[in-house]
Amino acid sequence: MKYVVLFIFFGIYFNQNIAAQSRKKVETSTDVLMFATPVAGFVASLIMKDYQGTKQIVLSGATNLAATYTLKYLIKKERPNHKDHHAFPSNHTSVTFQGAAFIQRRYGWKWGIPAFALSAYIGWGRTYCKEHDWWDVLGGTVIGTASSYIFTRPFARKHNLTLSPALLNGQYPGFYASINW
Repeated sequence: MKYVVLFIFFGIYFNQNIAAQSRKKVETSTDVLMFATPVAGFVASLIMKDYQGTKQIVLSGATNLAATYTLKYLIKKERPNHKDHHAFPSNHTSVTFQGAAFIQRRYGWKWGIPAFALSAYIGWGRTYCKEHDWWDVLGGTVIGTASSYIFTRPFARKHNLTLSPALLNGQYPGFYASINW
């Protein structure tokens, strides 16, 4: 019986320690990945010489940040971890969803689905790490998505953008892109 109690005690101790390490890794990943979608949208617009898209992502990003920080400092909602009073809305979530919504709206669902999946992970991660609750994440999602939908106009339909997988020289994987200017 004594060994069973020790086994249970050490199991609980190590499980909590692993969970704490896991939370720290998730928190670090959300801190880094929050910028992936807006940076991807910005870089894609430059590579494709879609300067109208560049202007749109900058305007939607500025609107998003202004709205998010204004609300954070007006509402002053406490974080679940009690670290400060800037929980609502989630900045991480608003930034990543602003980028995902830009990508989806400008370049289509083919690119938008992975961007939104990454954004959903970031929203989940912020609640998992106890930085936000679901209302904070939902608020950030709405603000980020709305800011992109206000300024972003579709690019792919206007220019008949087509992307498809291809084998280059019959052996190297790549993409075939076709666009009408």
